[in-house]
Amino acid sequence: MGILKKIIGLLLVLLVILQFFQPEKNESEVTTLEPFIAEVNPSKEVHQILKTACFDCHTNTTNYPWYSSVTPVNYWMANHVSEGKEELNFSDWASYSLKKKKHKMKEVWEEVEKKKMLLNSYTWTHTNAKLTQEQIQQVVDWAKEVQSKYEQQLAN
Repeated sequence: MGILKKIIGLLLVLLVILQFFQPEKNESEVTTLEPFIAEVNPSKEVHQILKTACFDCHTNTTNYPWYSSVTPVNYWMANHVSEGKEELNFSDWASYSLKKKKHKMKEVWEEVEKKKMLLNSYTWTHTNAKLTQEQIQQVVDWAKEVQSKYEQQLAN
């Protein structure tokens, strides 16, 4: 039993030390989203859905909850945000080609419609981000409309 106490004590000390080492936070000016919002022109409702359910992981600005400073949660979150931004970053929208924008909008509505987004790991702690069927349909309809506009632009 003495060795178990030593192992637990060592793990606790290690956990305390790790609290002093934090991953870089995903924080920039919210203005990085202005080109995206201006270009795709979501309705007020869709904009709110995107803000609540998508922007934390798919922009350069994450709204961090209190527990995001606790190791190892902070590294887990940093990894999720990094993967989300790698897949789609609305803050970089202006740098995407027209073809890529069309493709990303298709991915948006497909992932939301199939309920692959939002991730359960996100909605467990962000219950306000859980989408109703009506909200899902609003996002799908909006993304399809935007995708269609890009298709028309590519055809011209």
